[in-house]
Formats: sequence, structure tokens, C-alpha cells
Amino acid sequence: MNIKNFENETRKFVENNGNFHVLEYMLDSSVSPANASTEYFMSKMGVHRRQVAIELDDNHSAIIQAGAMQWMAGNVNATTGVKGVGDLLGKIVKGAVTGESAIKPEYVGNGWLVLEPTYKYIILVDVAQWGAGMTIEDGMFYACSGTVKTSVVARKNLSSAALGGEGLFNLSLSGSGVAALESNVPYNELIEVDLNNDTLKIDGNLAVCWSSNLEFTVERTTKTLIGSAASGEGLVNVYRGTGKVLMSPVAPTSSLYAATNSIAAKAAAITSNTLGK
Repeated sequence: MNIKNFENETRKFVENNGNFHVLEYMLDSSVSPANASTEYFMSKMGVHRRQVAIELDDNHSAIIQAGAMQWMAGNVNATTGVKGVGDLLGKIVKGAVTGESAIKPEYVGNGWLVLEPTYKYIILVDVAQWGAGMTIEDGMFYACSGTVKTSVVARKNLSSAALGGEGLFNLSLSGSGVAALESNVPYNELIEVDLNNDTLKIDGNLAVCWSSNLEFTVERTTKTLIGSAASGEGLVNVYRGTGKVLMSPVAPTSSLYAATNSIAAKAAAITSNTLGK
């Protein structure tokens, strides 16, 4: 199969990890007078669309977030991986508590699988480098190799996790293969902290992903509630043990991306109405 114009002067592959590739639109040429200025300033500020393109063959399959597929070429087929009613109910429960889709289809065969574009940053991770596995923040999962195992991990202290701004449950990835994560910030803004029987305390839910073997708790900044109030700080998320944590000190809220997608959708609607007249 020969796919032409995959890359050109407006879009190119900016990152590759195994059979996973990130295609970034450096310039959006599909503009009209109604949205040209918006697209211009978005381009100048690095607000680009990005897509994950995955090469599939007999040795490589891919699991993706439900509804993320945009197009596929070749002898590629999707399977749900649901083994029965009990398995379906279990997947629904896991999806509900982690903020991820209940069913993550697996694509097998030979060809290309290309996912829907997103304005978020795509981080390609080698899961094997995280040893016992990595736990990711809710809503970050986008795709992974078929060899990556997914599971749901619960906090040891559920009440403190809720107070700390983190979810009660998170998705954990383990095994070998590549994972594509959607991040609010680029990888070069993330701070990596390697812990060796040590402690990391973070004010807020700024951790993007962390080693699954780390102990997570939520604690007061001082020994007493009065002391915490006097210091101006309340509760902090605490990670203990040996492993690593990726965190973002400047993470924007997801509402910014919702606003960006809304602007893009409105611009597309205006363009469609203008061309239709």
C-alpha cells in the first residue's frame, strides 16, 4: 500500500516510538475569511492539531479509546475484547471510575490506523521503562500497544484521595509496548522526579503519571489543622517509595481545550454556511 501526501509542507511526523507516530499540523490551510485570524494566532502560539498514526502488522496490534478512530487503511479489523456479560459489566464499572471509555477496541491486521485529531499534546511512552507499571491521571489514555496490560488501581485511603483533588481510582498500564497519552502540556514542560526510597509532596493534582508501586496518600502540610491553616496551605498529595513521577507545575485546565475546540467548531460552521451560500 502506498499512501501519498501523509506528510507535506503543512504537516509532518514530529515523534516516533516503535510503530506509533505523532503527526502534527504545523499550519492549517483549510481556513476561510471568517476564521483566518484565529487560525493565524493559534499557529503562532503553537496551538496545533495532532494525530496518532499507528502501523499495524501481524506482530503489532493497538488498543484505543472508544470513538478515537478516524480512518484505517489495509486489512485492519476491530475487536471489542468483551468475553461475556460479566466482562462487559466489569469494563463498564472500570470506565465509570476512571473517566475512560468502558470498551477500548483493539485493532488487528496489517495497515494503518489513524486517530481523531486533538489540540492536546501527545506523549508517547515506553511502558516497559516504568518497571512494575505506571498509573496515569484520569482522561489521559488515548491508545496503547496490544501487549500493554490495563488495570484499575484504587487509592489506599479513598477519603483522603478525594480531598487531595485526585480521583478515587486510576488507570494503570504495565507490561511492554507503547502508550499514547493526551496531555494538557508538552513533554518538555513536565518535571520528572526520581524517588529512591524518598518522598514527594505536591500541592494539587499536578502529577501526570507515576510509578504504580509508589504509595499515595494525602496529608496535612503541618502536624495540626491549625498549623496548616496558619501556613496558608492545606492538604498535599504525597508519593512515597522508589519510582518516578511526572508532574506539570503549569498545567492548564481542560476547559481551555474545550474552549479551543468550541472555537474551531464555530469557525468550521461559519465556513460551511459561507460556502453553502
